[in-house]
Amino acid sequence: MAGHFNYISLISPIRNFLFRISDRLSNARLAMPQKANLEQIAEQPVAPDMQILNCRVQLTKQKKGASACDAFAVEICGSIHNPRLQSQTDTILKISITDITDVVHQLHNKNRLSPRHIFESEVLQDKAMPVHSNIKEWQLQNSPVFCYKTDLGKLPNEVTTLSDWTVAARIRLDWLTFPPRGNRNLQFNVSVLSRNSGDELACALCTFIHENTEYGYIDLQENIQRAKILTVALAFAVSAADKKLYDCEIELIKNWVRENLDTVGSSDKVRHNFDKALKKTITFFQNGNQLNTYKICREIVEIAPVANRYDILELCLYVAQAKGFAAAEELALLKDLAKWLEADTERFNEMTERILPVNIHQVKDMEVILGVNPRMGKENTRRHLNKLFCKWNSRVTNPDPAIQNQADQMLKLIAEARSQYIG
Repeated sequence: MAGHFNYISLISPIRNFLFRISDRLSNARLAMPQKANLEQIAEQPVAPDMQILNCRVQLTKQKKGASACDAFAVEICGSIHNPRLQSQTDTILKISITDITDVVHQLHNKNRLSPRHIFESEVLQDKAMPVHSNIKEWQLQNSPVFCYKTDLGKLPNEVTTLSDWTVAARIRLDWLTFPPRGNRNLQFNVSVLSRNSGDELACALCTFIHENTEYGYIDLQENIQRAKILTVALAFAVSAADKKLYDCEIELIKNWVRENLDTVGSSDKVRHNFDKALKKTITFFQNGNQLNTYKICREIVEIAPVANRYDILELCLYVAQAKGFAAAEELALLKDLAKWLEADTERFNEMTERILPVNIHQVKDMEVILGVNPRMGKENTRRHLNKLFCKWNSRVTNPDPAIQNQADQMLKLIAEARSQYIG
C-alpha cells in the first residue's frame, strides 16, 4: 500500500541545503525575538543632552494624493558643532536605518548587556541588517540600501543649538523594504554633513520598535528557496503519477536542480548531503509513496509570484514529456496542478500544446487537450471550439510535418468535441 508522508520531512535535507544558501545570501538568518523581549530591551526616555545632537522617531501620517500613508517622523534637537567655521556652512542631513532586532536579542541573552552597551556594541554594528529602499532616489549608489539625504540649511555659528524637537524628515513606509517581517527594532542613524567638504559635523542614534506586516527581503529570498524545494516535490509527483519513475524523468529533474540550486562553492559535505537527499526522495516515490500535492500547491500560491508558478508547471510538463508519451495519470495530475496553482486556463492549454502535443497523449482527454467541459454551456463551447478550429486549420499546410500531423489530430478531436458537447 502506498504511504502518505509529510513532504516537509521528506525533503528536509534539500531544505537544509537551501537554507545554507539563503544564509550566504542574507547573512542574517537569526531567531526572531518576541515582542516582549524588544520591549524589555528598549530604553526608557531620558532628557536629551543639549550639548550634542539627539534624534527620536515617531510614527505619523504623510499625505499621498487624496489619502495618507504611514511615515516615520525623524526629529532632532541639541547642538551641531562647526569648529572650523569660515563662513555660513551649508549642511546636509543624512539618515540611514538598520534592523538590529536579532543581534540585540542575541547579545542581550548571551551577555546580559545593558541596552546602552548593546547599541554601542561593535558586533551590533557589524551584524545589523540594512533597511532597503524601493525608491531609487533614496538608495545608495549601486545598492538597494536606504539612504535619505536632504538640505538642512546653513550653520551661522560655531555651535548651533536646536532647543526644541524639530522634524527634520518624514520617511514614508512605502519607500522601505525591511529585512524580515514581524516586530522589528530599528536603529536610525542621523548625521549632519558639510555640503562642501563632506565632513560629519554631528551624529545621533535612536531606536524605534516597528511592526512590519509585509514580507521583507530576507523573507522573499527564503520564499524563493522554499518554492524551489516544493517544485522538486511536484516534479517527482508528476513523474510517479503512473506508478513508475523513468530514468529520463529522474535525470531531467536532477538537471533542473543542478541549474536552479547552485552548489558552486559548497563544501564536499554539503554536496554529498544534497545528493543523498535527492536519492532519498527518489526512493520515497519508487516505493509507491505519495505527497499531498494540493497542500504543496496552496503553499506555493502563498509564497511564489504568478510567473514562478508557470515555471513550475512548465517543468512538470517536461517531466511528463521526457519518456515520449504522457500517461493518463500524469495528465490528470497536471490538470489539477494548474487549477490549484491558479494558472490561467488558456495559457496552460497553450503550454500543454507546445510541450505535450496530442500525439503523445496515451488518452485523448478533451478537457485537458481542448479545454472544454460540460460546465461551459453550449454557446461558450461553440465559440471556444470555433476559435480552436481556426487556429489548427491554419496549420494543416505548415511545412513542418510534425505540426501538420498535430493539426490533423487536433481537428479530429475538435469534431468529436462538437458532436459530444454541442450535438
